[in-house]
Amino acid sequence: LKNMHATPEKFYIEACDDGANDVLVIDRVSTEMTLAGIKDIPPSGVTRPICGIMGTVRLVAGMYLIVITRKRKVGDLFGHTVWKALEFDVISYKKTILHLTDFQMQDNKAFLSMLRNVLNTDGFYFCTDYDLTHTQQRLSNTSPDFQEMSLLERADQRFMWNGNLLREITAQPELHKFAFPVIHGFIVMNPCCINGKVFEWILISRRSCFRAGVRYYVRGIDSEGHAANFVETEQIVQYNNARVSFVQTRGSMPFFWSQRPNLKYKPKPQISTDTNHMDGFRRHFESQVLIYGKQVILNLVNQKGSELPLEQAFAKMVNGMENGLIKYIAFDFHKECSKMRWHRLQILVDAVSDMQEEFGYFMVSSDGKVMSEQSGTFRSNCMDCLDRTNVIQSLLARRSLQSQLQRMGVLHVGQKIEEQADFEKIYKNAWADNANACAKQYAGTGALKTDFTRTGKRTHWGLVMDGWNSMIRYYKNNFSDGFRQDSIDLFLGNYTVDETDGLTPLHMQKDWKFLLLPVIMVVAFSMCIICLLMAGDTWTETLAYVLFWGMASALTAAVIVVNGREFVDAPKLVQKEKMD
Repeated sequence: LKNMHATPEKFYIEACDDGANDVLVIDRVSTEMTLAGIKDIPPSGVTRPICGIMGTVRLVAGMYLIVITRKRKVGDLFGHTVWKALEFDVISYKKTILHLTDFQMQDNKAFLSMLRNVLNTDGFYFCTDYDLTHTQQRLSNTSPDFQEMSLLERADQRFMWNGNLLREITAQPELHKFAFPVIHGFIVMNPCCINGKVFEWILISRRSCFRAGVRYYVRGIDSEGHAANFVETEQIVQYNNARVSFVQTRGSMPFFWSQRPNLKYKPKPQISTDTNHMDGFRRHFESQVLIYGKQVILNLVNQKGSELPLEQAFAKMVNGMENGLIKYIAFDFHKECSKMRWHRLQILVDAVSDMQEEFGYFMVSSDGKVMSEQSGTFRSNCMDCLDRTNVIQSLLARRSLQSQLQRMGVLHVGQKIEEQADFEKIYKNAWADNANACAKQYAGTGALKTDFTRTGKRTHWGLVMDGWNSMIRYYKNNFSDGFRQDSIDLFLGNYTVDETDGLTPLHMQKDWKFLLLPVIMVVAFSMCIICLLMAGDTWTETLAYVLFWGMASALTAAVIVVNGREFVDAPKLVQKEKMD
């Protein structure tokens, strides 16, 4: 913990390093940031402990400082403590908002609740003296100059979720020591024991902040080639100072397609007809090959119905690229595993086993020598890159782990991980927790199919829970995701608040019919029920009433569904290409 002191004019924040005398001073009036010493802190200030600075952001009422107020230790990564940020505080530079009009106050309140919406999403992690944004292999392939840089400079920008909030601090190198990158995703660290040998098993998922958002509003790629819901997942094992790492990625199908909510349970995906898909597609895979090496695409979508055209488009584009480093495999997950036949997933795992052998994994021996590197990755996707994807990733990671633990001497020859009951339980639960974290961040509810990941079996209770989660997803996707998308866009700087603007885009008036129709439907439906319960003098009279009100509610419901897009909660802040 470090201290923050506040006076009416300034914030004073002590540096992370113990024994450092430097203090970050933020002027609450001019918003300037400067460096000072411990002795410059006036005794009159209000002192409170904080765990770190998330960054600063401009809203209608001026600047705000976001600090982390509570953290929990996740574990130690090679001697560095990894923390999970649990609670945050958003503090206004200005002491009053009386200078605002009513409209501005409303907007400011809305923007504040957007920031809190993102901060309250589970899954922010940080480390004050280690770089969490890079994989083990990327860290090992760095230059001496890289080692000299501050954490802010050397972070992988794809995974630094407070990059936008720290823009002002990043611009002044002398202030870098007051902040650190925060990643969004999932981290679990477990000490495990097999054959009496204790090793640390770690899973890290890093969510990309390029093209971030909620599932139905952010699909496919943007013109830069960034894919929606892109997550890099790294499994690390640490044993006797030796360490191994196996990396996989997931991301939306990388061409231009959308699936805007329209009140239907599953909106029909649309492939854009007026854009050149190959440009963005090529950009995406060129950057993937550059960062990760060879690519094996595992496309798990249905090969029938509304998902089929997407599968065909993806296959066609990979062929069109004619790049020997990229291989495409389509596996219809739902068809292959229908009627609870989940053992059939082994077919896919076996089919790619040669490529997995070829890619290998990154390994450093106990004396610090690099023994092997990973030469390619599996890039898995389904529609959402959540439920099906996570199941496949956990199976591939287990196959890699089997070979790693044998090579490190933890497993004896002929032993199988699946037979190690205690470890298997830790392993499966951690992957199911990973699925849940990724799903909450993208779809707003926990993942589906985690009963299989946890137990290796599909259960009937699991089906019931999936039904419940699907219902909550349906509600959120239609009636609260526009707000969630706006929150992410504000947080990541895709939308910036301009204090001089009179009206923000939050004041879009809905047409009268959109307020009236749902009311008419509810009234008609209620009357229909009332007429059923309070029978008239004759049954024909009752029937006539019920039919009339029944027809009225059915008709209004039909009009609402036909105009579904107008009734859902759509994003208001960013009207850029991703909103096609």
